Amino acid sequence: MGRAGKALKYVLTQYGISQNRLAVTMGVARSTVNQWVNEVSDPLADSIPEIMNALEELEPPAAQIFLQLYIQRNGTHSR
Repeated sequence: MGRAGKALKYVLTQYGISQNRLAVTMGVARSTVNQWVNEVSDPLADSIPEIMNALEELEPPAAQIFLQLYIQRNGTHSR
């Protein structure tokens, strides 16, 4: 578990977006977002575009950072 949750937690904190605000924008339960952020469960693959769309609506830079963190490979570095 983890990469999506960690990325989501980071952008929500950095951009001051509440879990509830993201949940309302996405049309999901706040508890669902909370489970993702706390790495209790991972979002399904088809939820990633929905997260991106919601973040884009709320705070466009947050969407870009989320995507970068989400697709970042562990242990690899670009040169």
